[in-house]
Amino acid sequence: MPTIKSSYLGNLRTESEHLQSGTKILTDAPVDNNGKGEAFSPTDLVASALGSCMVTIMGIIAARENISLEGLNWEVTKIMQANPRKIEEIKVDFTWEVPVNNSVFIQKLKNAAKTCPVALSLDPAIKQTLNFNF
Repeated sequence: MPTIKSSYLGNLRTESEHLQSGTKILTDAPVDNNGKGEAFSPTDLVASALGSCMVTIMGIIAARENISLEGLNWEVTKIMQANPRKIEEIKVDFTWEVPVNNSVFIQKLKNAAKTCPVALSLDPAIKQTLNFNF
């Protein structure tokens, strides 16, 4: 059974629906690639997926240890390369306002982030730069 159903809407825009939940995502080509930049680009979604996957796996680790990750935020920076046009690097900067004072747990979170399914699925040529500000 399919997971996602998508359609081309014209003008370099797509719509994808997550079939289980009905949630929809629009994509638009970025301004620097003939688009309007009015929505996530497909490569933006790849970069966003990396950060979200990392935090999801960190959340699983935290739940196992009954520790809250409240206040954890992250910013993602995607760097594109030309010829061929592709993602060169994804930077993820994590900030935790009130981190737990437990170095073993913090190391578990960092290891979890680095081994999330998206991180392991990306081509090794895509540099993953992680900054843990906690």
